[in-house]
Amino acid sequence: MLSKGNCSSKEPPFQTIPSPGKRIYIKKKRKMKNGLLIFSAPSGSGKSTIVNWLMKEHPELKLAFSISCTSRAPRGTEQNGVEYFFLSPEEFKSKIEADEFLEYEEVYQDRFYGTLKSQVENQLANGESVIFDVDVKGGVSLKKYFGDRALSIFIQAPSVQVLRERLIGRGTDSAEAIDRRVAKAAEEMTYADKFDRILINDDLSKAYADAEQMVGEFLD
Repeated sequence: MLSKGNCSSKEPPFQTIPSPGKRIYIKKKRKMKNGLLIFSAPSGSGKSTIVNWLMKEHPELKLAFSISCTSRAPRGTEQNGVEYFFLSPEEFKSKIEADEFLEYEEVYQDRFYGTLKSQVENQLANGESVIFDVDVKGGVSLKKYFGDRALSIFIQAPSVQVLRERLIGRGTDSAEAIDRRVAKAAEEMTYADKFDRILINDDLSKAYADAEQMVGEFLD
């Protein structure tokens, strides 16, 4: 579900270079605007993998995370202030009362996620393009708040069964937690049409190229 856009054939924003199994878009040496990029997806859809790849491959775009807050415990090697700001449920609720969030959601009881206003304001002022790597309802809320200033992309796995297999492969959640995530993912997929673009992550190389093109067209 990817449109080609209206780039001039004389001066396209990207030059396509053949490469086995994927397309690579190389930005020409000209200034691109900074902006707001919202990526959302059900768990296991590959959202973070795609976002991290974009940031690594395209430093010229000055992509930077808007680091969200969460009340869940860190997983694996996650560090406070890097992947998330880790807060207790009480600390999170205090920030809600102080109206410090652009958006927030209680995904499960006392399991909160949210985006701080101050984080986004500072990054935009520094000329960065701010990436929101957020849950689906958070993505819808952010798009509603920012309107045309933001591009919202919904990343979707080919099927719920593929999602289950990916979550099992992570090895970070219990069987009960996986069942809960899969049930939630099925509901989250109904929100896809509320986003500007839908990216089907069936083949990772193609997903990289599609994300690259979507972002390039928006920031051009």
